[in-house]
Amino acid sequence: MPEEISLALTRVAVRKKPHKKNDELLKGAFEENFYDFLRFMYSDADEVIDFEKGIEFMDKELHTIIPVRERRKGKRQADLLAKLYLKNGTEKWVLLNVEIEGSNDPEFAYRLFQYNYRIRDRYNVSVATIAVFTGSENQSRQTTYKDQLLGTTLSFTYLTYNIFDHSPETLIAIRNPFALIVLACQKAILEGKIPDEELGQERLTIAKALLAQNYDHDRIISFMWFLKNFIFIDNQDINHKFDQQIETLTGGKLDMGIIETIKMQERREGKAEGLEIGKAEGRHEEALEIARELKKEGLSIEFIAKTTKLSVEEVQALKT
Repeated sequence: MPEEISLALTRVAVRKKPHKKNDELLKGAFEENFYDFLRFMYSDADEVIDFEKGIEFMDKELHTIIPVRERRKGKRQADLLAKLYLKNGTEKWVLLNVEIEGSNDPEFAYRLFQYNYRIRDRYNVSVATIAVFTGSENQSRQTTYKDQLLGTTLSFTYLTYNIFDHSPETLIAIRNPFALIVLACQKAILEGKIPDEELGQERLTIAKALLAQNYDHDRIISFMWFLKNFIFIDNQDINHKFDQQIETLTGGKLDMGIIETIKMQERREGKAEGLEIGKAEGRHEEALEIARELKKEGLSIEFIAKTTKLSVEEVQALKT
């Protein structure tokens, strides 16, 4: 790994019926298990990264790199930007970008290149990109963006990982929580393709693997909530049996009723947050319309930006 790098992590899913809920769950899993993700991707992570300095997630900054106007209608995104520190004698930092895309995109590699150079330009850091594909085993895996014109060649290659690069047996043997998240992604694809009872057994196998790693109570609760919702089974009897089995395996120390309490709170918070996001997006669209009209009147870009609270770049890009 270089001394000063930034990681752009992109997940691509190919579900026939995309679940926005799953996008949000996976984003949360990346956040909560980010140290383990880095250890999963880089064997020398503990030697290079100063984990003691912690992680700072920077979603607001990311939104300036990928403006709302660039987000296609219906596009699934769960962006994540994080700042880290490296062990190099100085306080270097790292950026992570996570995006979730709903289908195979022919412009995928180009978009990664765009995000890479935007982060590089804004923060003046080197940027390393990782693409994690969570579709089928045969999912198209773009690894390079290349452009050539009149003797000038631009080549951008990034690290990729597909959730089927490791077998279920290998993922369980790795003894890393992120490996179990990968395994959960594999099994979630089976929803609707195998009987619920069989899917329930697959979910229980992952839960047992986590319990065998002796993590603290809070982390187990968080993972079980993710697992039960990410591999979703719409069968009350199967879910109740799963809860009973987990409580038995933990000697009654893990009350699965807590999972339902967390789920209820998440629904409340998500609903409130959704309302606020909707309002903010509505205000932004209104500002774009006002800016477009002002631009037609020939007013200066700077004046329009100041009046509408949009960026100069957004106003310049508007077509009248």
